[in-house]
Amino acid sequence: MTLLEDKIRQKASEIGFQKIGIARADVLLEESEHLKEWLGRCYQGEMAWMAREPEKRADPRLLFPGTKSVIVAAVNYFTPHKHEEADNSGKISRYAWGDDYHDIVKAKLVELLDWIKAEAPGADGKVCVDTSPIMDKAWAVRAGLGWLGKHSNVITQDYGSWVFIGEILLDIALAYDGEIIPDHCGTCTMCLDACPTSAIVEPYVVDSRKCISYATIELRDEELPVGIVENLNGWLYGCDICQDVCPWNRFEKPSDEAAFEPRNSETSLDIEKVASMEHEQYAERFRRSAIKRTKVTGLKRNAAALKNY
Repeated sequence: MTLLEDKIRQKASEIGFQKIGIARADVLLEESEHLKEWLGRCYQGEMAWMAREPEKRADPRLLFPGTKSVIVAAVNYFTPHKHEEADNSGKISRYAWGDDYHDIVKAKLVELLDWIKAEAPGADGKVCVDTSPIMDKAWAVRAGLGWLGKHSNVITQDYGSWVFIGEILLDIALAYDGEIIPDHCGTCTMCLDACPTSAIVEPYVVDSRKCISYATIELRDEELPVGIVENLNGWLYGCDICQDVCPWNRFEKPSDEAAFEPRNSETSLDIEKVASMEHEQYAERFRRSAIKRTKVTGLKRNAAALKNY
């Protein structure tokens, strides 16, 4: 008889997940302490939600009572396109080229959970995709998907760091993956050296307040900090520099998920058009896109900074 865990892995592959791991639902003690230290340094910037519900972040059983297993799945989102390098264009982070990954990954996880519930009557679970108070990267490491790179992204040996992560909290016990992938960053410091704002203040630690991605996506100030503006390097939304230079991303493979292909074949946007964009245009252009996260005011602010510097 085929074990349920093997069937889950097979079904996950059919649905479109490239990697999957299963971990015991324990309290993340060490990881929780690291988070508290990070918050204590105010490295979260204005992301106040990072400090909310610390107990749930540390223990998935508080997020979904009865959780016994954490299924962690990864989807490869790399598409082999390059940014348009032009004075009048602003670069978009690779993760936001296509449709919103929250919708895509969530739909796949819901399909997998429904299948599990059919295979194991009485089982129940909760799907988490980035927005839930759960330590996604810590669980990816616990489940054996990869290791935490010095740039603080999860790196897989198969696809580099170009992966989206999501979880299913399941109330039945499964056989758990015991292998933790060792840290293969070694003595490499390419991501730290390449960051133009020195946001990676030490290996594995990012000060969001210095990060171009944070500033262009999460920061709600009317103007970007001077230190960010002076080092934008053409980035309009997000930044991929630390991932672009990572040697492990030489193992990148093209995704077979069509929804991750660049919308309108655009990897960059015309900053003049963005600067003059009305809210209705913005809402139509970025419906079901991750770029809606920054809101029209934030995107226009970013365009103005690129245009005027």
